[in-house]
Amino acid sequence: MSRHALTLGLAATLCACANTPSPASDARPPASADSSTQTQNPLLAEWTGPYGGVPAFGEMDLSDVEPAATQAIAAHLAELDAIANNDEPPTFENTIVAMQGAGEAMERLQVYMGIWSSNMSTPQSREIFGRLAPKLSEYRTKIVQNAPLFARIKAVKESPALAKRSAREQRLVTLVYNRFARQGADLDAEGKARYAQIQSRLAELHDAFGNNVLADEERTIELGPEDLGGLPESFKTAIKKDGEDVWVLPNTRSAMDPFLTYSTERPLREKVWREYYSRGDHGDEHDTNALITEILGLRHERARLLGYDNFASWRLEDRMAKTPARARELMMKVWPAAIATAKDEVAAMQKLADAEKAGITIEPWDYRYYAEKVRQKTYALDSDEVKQYLQLEQLREAMFMVAGELFGFAFTPVPEGTVPVFHPDVKVWEVTDAASGEHIGLWYLDPFARPGKRSGAWASTYRSSHTYDGKVTVLVSNNSNFIKAPPGQPVLVSADDASTFFHEFGHALHSLSSNVEYPGLAGGVRDYTEFQSQLLERWLFTDAVINEFLRHTETGEPMPKALVEKIRKASTFNQGFSTTEYLASAMMDLELHTIDPAGLDPDTFERETLAKWGMPKEIVMRHRTPHFGHVFSGEGYAAGYYGYLWADVLTSDAAEAFAEAKGGFYDEAVAKKLVEHLFAPRNAVDPAEAYRAFRGRDADVSALMRDRGFSK
Repeated sequence: MSRHALTLGLAATLCACANTPSPASDARPPASADSSTQTQNPLLAEWTGPYGGVPAFGEMDLSDVEPAATQAIAAHLAELDAIANNDEPPTFENTIVAMQGAGEAMERLQVYMGIWSSNMSTPQSREIFGRLAPKLSEYRTKIVQNAPLFARIKAVKESPALAKRSAREQRLVTLVYNRFARQGADLDAEGKARYAQIQSRLAELHDAFGNNVLADEERTIELGPEDLGGLPESFKTAIKKDGEDVWVLPNTRSAMDPFLTYSTERPLREKVWREYYSRGDHGDEHDTNALITEILGLRHERARLLGYDNFASWRLEDRMAKTPARARELMMKVWPAAIATAKDEVAAMQKLADAEKAGITIEPWDYRYYAEKVRQKTYALDSDEVKQYLQLEQLREAMFMVAGELFGFAFTPVPEGTVPVFHPDVKVWEVTDAASGEHIGLWYLDPFARPGKRSGAWASTYRSSHTYDGKVTVLVSNNSNFIKAPPGQPVLVSADDASTFFHEFGHALHSLSSNVEYPGLAGGVRDYTEFQSQLLERWLFTDAVINEFLRHTETGEPMPKALVEKIRKASTFNQGFSTTEYLASAMMDLELHTIDPAGLDPDTFERETLAKWGMPKEIVMRHRTPHFGHVFSGEGYAAGYYGYLWADVLTSDAAEAFAEAKGGFYDEAVAKKLVEHLFAPRNAVDPAEAYRAFRGRDADVSALMRDRGFSK
């Protein structure tokens, strides 16, 4: 999923992400009094060096964070005050455009803080960010509660002159206005005071939740030689402790998933399963249940304060879904088919286990193990066999090829030492227009798991493109948690992880293809922005990728056609499991944010709600409530995790557009429309309008049902 380094709410809309100075203009506020001292702090200094300037990752020092935050907050608030107190009547230029150029120092600080919180977390950094959380919350609240500033924004929105501006400029004004209005700019003094208190406390709670889950993710399980039954050699090699007969299993999905798929040691499978799915739920100092109850209560109170029935109603108002009812309606169209398919999958697994005289009833820790057996029996498809053709470096080159064919991008390695990086594992590529050679931006890759790095995979945009004050190029990164292979050996990844690699690269391409004029249009609507990345997954098993890049790790031979055919025949295999585990999390997220959470016990609520929905006992939520970081370590996906399904409807429908085209997934005409309407505009165009411009109609949910094998 896309993750900007450290989302500060308004900052993404109000601040420019560029390091390059803007031309002199009466629209830009005067420099703050302490601007000279800002440049002395490496975390605030303008980015210098090649490619339009790059983050000074080599100069990062945690001791600079707190003074940098103090300076950046003061500078940004002073810049906004200068705009608010301008004696000239409010105009688009002296108010909206001026706001786009404010807060550049804070934008730079966000990038560094994002690295420490996601890629290089330490107890010291977590302590510092914990102290900063309420200060940053107060800063964001001061922005939305700046009454003179909001009055100017409102005046611009209501001015007859706005109608003469472009559709994109009108959208920018609407986005800025709504951001203020939806965060309490119109509240009375008492309401504003309570809103600020809620925001400050939520900032502390989100930070604490993330830290608690990360602490549980740092737990490991040590294995001896007797514990390795069934595990692939490549996996055993990857987790072996140097120089010892000890194998260390990290508490991450990338390690848990293959272990549960292949291990013949059922008691160990249960242990690993419980360790992973009990993150945040151990009843110890890292337990998150009390935090969840308080978070939900404060979100509900804040929504009521703003005039909404519940948090979900507030959250979805500016999404494609618009209302919780529409989001729930979509999920409930899919849920019955998903659980019915999952029950069929369990029945097939139980039949196989009985035939083997295993003497067991399928439990959650057996699901992946027996699903793999059924896959091999039904399709003669061995996941480990497929993995031998999925080398990390080759997958990366395949992504570059796809980006070249669809977007016209070329990727060239940047010589080591040219661009600072925050860890030796990080590599950098320059992105150019393949036809003209024009510089587009830089792509950073941080591929491997390590202590202090949060689990999963994500994309971070260090600098967004915009043109209103001169062409600014993109700096974007992809971050994964692949297990590093021993020196000299290729990194092999599962088909699921390969798909995720393409997915996150889709987020990077979304940033790299941007053609927006203003930074405030570079964001996105959450239940739409996952669409572009989900769509890119479809190119993984296209013929062009298979024939050139999916080659056996030892022989170098391309993936044989017989194996490709097996993969395609098995494309809907296990969709009951994957859809059910995801939907359970999405539905739970929405449910938690539509109820009055007073006195809620999260564990009890989760258990009783799943039972009400008929959740198969053999499947667990993809993200159980106690470690649902998407929802409780911040608000980016809160009441919005359904968005992956919403986006997948668009994905399935758009994929059919390519499948129907003469040139298939590399059809030039469809690719041109894809980039023009669905990637390049970012949030400058309403998502529904953008999709209709691409497809000629709205997306059809039946495409999703066909895609997952739910349509008979």
